[in-house]
Amino acid sequence: MKKIIPAFAMAFRAMKGQIFQTFLSILGMIIGVAALVGILCLIDGMEKFAKDQITQTTSLNSIMVSSKSTRSENGVVVKKDSFAYISPAQFEKLQSDLSEKAKMMLISTQSAEVVHPITSKKMLSVWYGATPSMDEQAKSKLIAGRLLEQQDVQSARKVALVNKTFAKLFSPTDSAAALIGKQLVMKGESYEVIGVVNLSSKSPEVFVPITLFSPSDFKSYPPSVIIEVNEVDQVNPVKEKISEWLKKEYGKQRADFDIATNGFRVEQAEQGFRLFRVIMGLIVGISVLVGGVGVMNVMLISVTQRTTEIGVRKALGAKRQDIIFQFLAESISISAFGSLCGLILGVLGTMATIPIIRAITKVPFQASYTWNTIAMVSLIAIVVGIVFGTYPALRASRLDPVEAIRREQ
Repeated sequence: MKKIIPAFAMAFRAMKGQIFQTFLSILGMIIGVAALVGILCLIDGMEKFAKDQITQTTSLNSIMVSSKSTRSENGVVVKKDSFAYISPAQFEKLQSDLSEKAKMMLISTQSAEVVHPITSKKMLSVWYGATPSMDEQAKSKLIAGRLLEQQDVQSARKVALVNKTFAKLFSPTDSAAALIGKQLVMKGESYEVIGVVNLSSKSPEVFVPITLFSPSDFKSYPPSVIIEVNEVDQVNPVKEKISEWLKKEYGKQRADFDIATNGFRVEQAEQGFRLFRVIMGLIVGISVLVGGVGVMNVMLISVTQRTTEIGVRKALGAKRQDIIFQFLAESISISAFGSLCGLILGVLGTMATIPIIRAITKVPFQASYTWNTIAMVSLIAIVVGIVFGTYPALRASRLDPVEAIRREQ
């Protein structure tokens, strides 16, 4: 510390004596660091916006267990002759094992033609065989009637829950409540409408107890288990427990199942932005290198102008490492000054750019200013100062004291 503080104090005095020359020499570095800071802040903002969108549209607490009904061979995908699937009875076993850690729902999807019993109007819809919803918000989405209940599934009641889109298309003149108690005919069977829900889907959808589906339906449309854990950090432990349960229950047929989580979407987004950040950083880094050449230039000028001073210091007993350390301190100080100016310019630039981006895209996008960016700028200041200040420092340390003093005379 005895050498560090005086060295940097001397460096700041030298910068103060030629501030305008120093500023012009490191202008390239200021612009390069400003561009780098702006790019990093915008990319961090884009990453945060993407994560928020993923979180809003998908639950990171969810796990899906589905059957592999196809196989790939030589790039050709074909349907398997047989594969394992989770039946309603097996679903109850899995549900009892995980009841304390998660909420679960079994669902199978297919399309079916629905016939109006009076007008004989036909309409193609998405037909879901499902267990009662595990979503606590499902009740808030209910427009009229009631939701599917466990008793409906256990008794295989021929009841149906429809979405708002289905209600409007099936009976345009009636209200949603008027549809309650009406009969729908699907695959020759009559189902009583028990409720209407307001879902985001634009397709007409019908939900019936999954126990109404036959084994042949399951072979054609294998059901999936949707699991919602209580906390995000429980996803991996529950996923492992499900995998162990499948091995125990199905043995070698465990390979017929996929266990997927929505966390991979966040990981994919992070990976994409990480790649983008590295590529843009390398491109913008060229400007920082140009700025480093400016730092070397101002240091070489400083060595030339202070030849006598260097000679006097060496004549008075200063060692080579003292001279090297002095000029490296000055180089790092100049680099840090340029980086600080670039940081401020980059932040102000993004603040001015964000309103323009939001006005053009109509997206609530915001730049993100993180400690990682500040740490990177600090690292750049030190590295550029050392790399581009080493040659001028070595050149100063190699001056002969007698020749240095005589040169000025």
